[in-house]
Amino acid sequence: MLNQTAEYALRAVIYVARDPSVSFRAADVATEIDAPRNYVAKILSQLARVGILESVRGPTGGFRLSAPPSTVRLADIIAVFRGTADQRCLLGHGICGSNPSCGAHRRWAPVAKTLDDFFADTTIADMLATRSFT
Repeated sequence: MLNQTAEYALRAVIYVARDPSVSFRAADVATEIDAPRNYVAKILSQLARVGILESVRGPTGGFRLSAPPSTVRLADIIAVFRGTADQRCLLGHGICGSNPSCGAHRRWAPVAKTLDDFFADTTIADMLATRSFT
């Protein structure tokens, strides 16, 4: 469903968004989301390049959300790391959906749409409302 990078990105953004008054260092984010420090630093930098995060320099610098959490959709974050590759058919029929007679496609299409709708309709604010950071 999600590659490891997209999963780390979601977890990192949710963690950073919990306090808009603080800039979080990549090392601290990595520790909190239990991910490799260098990997998280690259992910955060990519998110800053596309404008989801803001990078703050200096001794108290780090990363923070660049827009209100209610305006950042999970789909926006995932899109940065999903790439351009089409989803492959579970049964090896090329790109998913290219063979409409595929039994897997007929059953998978509604599930895939539900997932896409979830990511498109869910914001960081929604995730913060249900996530505990203790």
